[in-house]
Amino acid sequence: MLLQYEQIGEIFDCLSLGVIILSRDRKILFINRSAEQLTGFSASGTVGRYCYHVFLDYLCGGRCKFLESKDEITQTLVSDIEVKDQQNRATSITKIESPIYGQDGQMIGCIEVFQDHSAFRELIKRIRFDDLRLKLILDSLDIGILTLDRGNHVTFVNTNAEQITGFSRTELLGKSCKTFFGPRFCRDVLDQCGYPNGTGEQLSTETRLMTEQSHLLPARVTYLPLKNGSDMIVGGLITITDLSLKYHFYSAIKDRYTFYDMIGRHPDMQKIFDMIPMVAATDTTTLIEGPTGTGKDLLAKIIHNASPRAGRKLVKVNCASLPDTLLESEMFGYVRGAFTGADRDKPGRFQEAEGGTIFLDEIGDLPLPLQAKLLRVIEDREFYPLGSRKTTGVDVRIISATNQDLHQLVKERRFRQDLFYRLNVMRIALPPLKDRKSDLALLIHHILKKLCMAMDVPVKKISKPAMHILLNYDYPGNVRELENILEHAVIICRGDTIETDHFPRALIESEAPAKSPGPADPGDYSERMKIMNALDQCRWNKTRAAKVLNIDRSTLWRKMKKFQIAS
Repeated sequence: MLLQYEQIGEIFDCLSLGVIILSRDRKILFINRSAEQLTGFSASGTVGRYCYHVFLDYLCGGRCKFLESKDEITQTLVSDIEVKDQQNRATSITKIESPIYGQDGQMIGCIEVFQDHSAFRELIKRIRFDDLRLKLILDSLDIGILTLDRGNHVTFVNTNAEQITGFSRTELLGKSCKTFFGPRFCRDVLDQCGYPNGTGEQLSTETRLMTEQSHLLPARVTYLPLKNGSDMIVGGLITITDLSLKYHFYSAIKDRYTFYDMIGRHPDMQKIFDMIPMVAATDTTTLIEGPTGTGKDLLAKIIHNASPRAGRKLVKVNCASLPDTLLESEMFGYVRGAFTGADRDKPGRFQEAEGGTIFLDEIGDLPLPLQAKLLRVIEDREFYPLGSRKTTGVDVRIISATNQDLHQLVKERRFRQDLFYRLNVMRIALPPLKDRKSDLALLIHHILKKLCMAMDVPVKKISKPAMHILLNYDYPGNVRELENILEHAVIICRGDTIETDHFPRALIESEAPAKSPGPADPGDYSERMKIMNALDQCRWNKTRAAKVLNIDRSTLWRKMKKFQIAS
């Protein structure tokens, strides 16, 4: 997903955050309206100039680390700075710098984000903690606010904190926040600054707090000690900023995923989460098994990005989508003259993944001749490009995935036994969604929030009848089908609450999915859902639906008959 600079600026303008985007050599490419207001510099006077010619004194304290060391930013940096604008007015700013990566994984520039804290800090200084006016003002701020007493019991919760955490005031007031927000929040914030064991000093940090839905929410938390007239600490004030938008934004522009993109608290998923760090730390060949739609692609990305090879490419090959005649040349490349039309050498996917990871999806569909060639790559780390008499060495990690039973394919002599044992060094089995129903509510909340953010619509609620259907459905298409159902509902729903009639017709008609007509195979069911959605979209005009599906009308008619879809 690529975002234009104007879209990025609009996103951060909505959050009242200044943003400046720089090229790799520190030229200013874009500055949004909030940054113009914050710095006093206009876009017309800054874009195209080097940042150290414009903001050296204002934002960098008179020293440019880039000019002094020529080092590139390789990680996100957060700093609190005091600056003065062109009218010599002092401002307290939090400055966040982070690299931007291109599609090839190389750094192409950086993004700097600024937030002005001056007004908020002045408010804390000027108004006494126990003043009712303060509570009214804090409740109207567009940031989550909690106040605690000396025992870390919650004494005040503003509206935004309720929305971020999912907990209501009545649930939190008077209770210790240690019982709500999870051990990491307590370790990163309360154990550092809270009374009586903490330092009692101001703290600003990124952490993850447990929401009411038991979801670990990425958040920026600031702790401010509160003192009475005698300068004694009487408690603390905590600000909470939801970083979900920033988190998904950076995941999108860098195509990077982390452990937290995979959601689940079922014991089977917890075992997988426990395995991920150990599997990622090695170069062991890994096999991911699971039905269609369970997240095998996502798990492969998580393993790669948690591994020492994270800075190099992750190259995917779908063994089922390429014809047998093209698969060998795609995987291993070819040399000039290998076949008619081969007028130059062409590297294959294995060479593209040099130093990184290659992900072989649907490995069960790999033709037998290529299985022998893949076995040599695993054993000797070399292969013959098509038409070549010389071997090519390669340094890659191999992750494979399948929705088939490879052990059964071996018995049927459709898959090499020696290759199976080479691929099956480390095996991770993703369970179908119907076997971890306890995760459904958590997944629904997470997916719905992500969809609403992506579509730039307010987060929608789900009515009790609609939630009943979602929680009692078996999802033959697994998490992918759940995502499709919720996306369909968000598009159709024009209000703030998703009702049952916002779901695809196939789901509404299926009161008992296990007994409903239609295919039992998850892949077939997923195809049936696509056809039903296309027909709904085109108001059951089969000619238009066939065009949407990119198939002939006669093919659509045959598939409707196969899947028992009434015409």
